[in-house]
Amino acid sequence: MSGRLNGTVALVTGASSGIGEATALSLAAEGASVAVVARRKDRLDDVVARIRDTGGTAHAFGADITEAGEAEAVVARVVEELGRLDTVVNNAGVMLLGPALDTPVAEWQRMVDLNLSALLRVTHAALPHLVSAAADGRRGVADLVNISSVAGRVATAGAAVYNLTKSGVTAVSEALRQELAGKHVRVSAVEPGAVLTELTHHIRDGVRDNIEAWYGGMESLRPEDIADAIEYIVTRPRRVAVNELLIRPTEQV
Repeated sequence: MSGRLNGTVALVTGASSGIGEATALSLAAEGASVAVVARRKDRLDDVVARIRDTGGTAHAFGADITEAGEAEAVVARVVEELGRLDTVVNNAGVMLLGPALDTPVAEWQRMVDLNLSALLRVTHAALPHLVSAAADGRRGVADLVNISSVAGRVATAGAAVYNLTKSGVTAVSEALRQELAGKHVRVSAVEPGAVLTELTHHIRDGVRDNIEAWYGGMESLRPEDIADAIEYIVTRPRRVAVNELLIRPTEQV
């Protein structure tokens, strides 16, 4: 398959559905060899089959990146099996909303573990390989794309710890951007608003009904809309870096 990402390897976390799945399809269509990572290996196998059916290259890596050592191990496996690493999309995340007084602390911990800690572990393991790819690849640039949220900009009642995690994603992305700019590793934070994904499925009963009613009142974004934005970011010429991108549905205020 011929495209702007020929000869590159991309790793996408949370790739078994939603934004991650759409992003994997998009990057593969541009010629990248895509490593899809998530817990649900059966779903990953379906994504890989779809990519291969259209002439693309993809490989499934089942892993729970919240477990100690799993994030580091999966990055090492990707580089060992595919030979390099040019693009990382840290997409895996969970949104567990609800009033602080009624929220089990385990929900807060789960968001911190996946939205922040796992992202940091994947990033730390990937950075040396991204620096190497920027130095020796034909494109002369590598990309780290972190999926934050509009919740990383605007705090709202009932989303305190989700706000915390996504604010952290945006902040660490900017700090890393400054550190890595001179090495031609571009770091981007993408901040979606409401997107039709499985994200709301994990919210507790009662709370979920309220959120889904709010979603249902407007035309939400689709995963492909965010994948298009990610594809745009990572296919820019070496001289162009998209540092931060906020994407809301037209009707979202």
